[in-house]
Amino acid sequence: MKRFLTVLGPAALGSGLTQINLFVDTLIASLLPTGAVSYLYYADRLNQLPLGVIGIAVGTVLLPEMARRIKGGDEPGAVESQNRAVELSLVLTLPAAAAFLVAGLPIVSVLFQHGAFGPTDAAQSAATLQAYALGLPAFVVIRSLVNGFYARHDTATPVRVALAATAVNVALKLALMGPLAQVGLAVATSVAAWVNAGLLAWLLTRRGLFKADARLLRNLPRMAIAALAMGGTLWLVQTQLSPWLTAHGLFERLGGLVLLGLAGLLVYAVLAVALGLLRRSDLGRFRRRRKSV
Repeated sequence: MKRFLTVLGPAALGSGLTQINLFVDTLIASLLPTGAVSYLYYADRLNQLPLGVIGIAVGTVLLPEMARRIKGGDEPGAVESQNRAVELSLVLTLPAAAAFLVAGLPIVSVLFQHGAFGPTDAAQSAATLQAYALGLPAFVVIRSLVNGFYARHDTATPVRVALAATAVNVALKLALMGPLAQVGLAVATSVAAWVNAGLLAWLLTRRGLFKADARLLRNLPRMAIAALAMGGTLWLVQTQLSPWLTAHGLFERLGGLVLLGLAGLLVYAVLAVALGLLRRSDLGRFRRRRKSV
């Protein structure tokens, strides 16, 4: 019981830091012009969707897999599992980040621009969403990196890293809230996420607990190429679908958004398969592990 509580304490504190950051965001945003809190809320709701679906799912599968391998003395297998988790997280997250960056305004306009939520509100929320999207890959990768410590019963190190990232987050928010308003708060959140992910990866590597393997390093530029191609496709198709996306009828706008999303996903999926980023064996292994959790 003593060991359990020793491990539980830092983990609980680390989970609470997320809520503390949200509270600080709301507190600082309340000092900004009217609407800033709402813009952050709408943008964060969209940003949390891929984080919850991908980051939490991959992290949930990875933790028992790594713990089982480490307990069995298979350290290389645990590192390999972590590499594949990071790789899969990025492959599935980069399309969402590209969509938010390039098509943030159509997404927000179609989904939320109704009633009192006007074009100005949509533009402000979209700019905030784009700022959050800059840190989305880092947020998702953090879930996999943290498990490298949790699987070894080290819950204290991720909390220390999270505290350092929180300090960076708050400092940047205070510096950027003046010139960039709520967009500055979102930029600070994204920068802090990259600081968090970078420190976690550095500490794991320094301790000899993680090393990016050849496959991950080889696929990173391929992921960037696929994401850039998807972004370019969204930009081009968005122009062609402008009459639909800006129509007065809700169903016309929804139809335009669906077509826009399908065009981008089709390009990304074709390139991901062609470049070897998505492998049926990896996806099948992920599904089997998820069912066993």
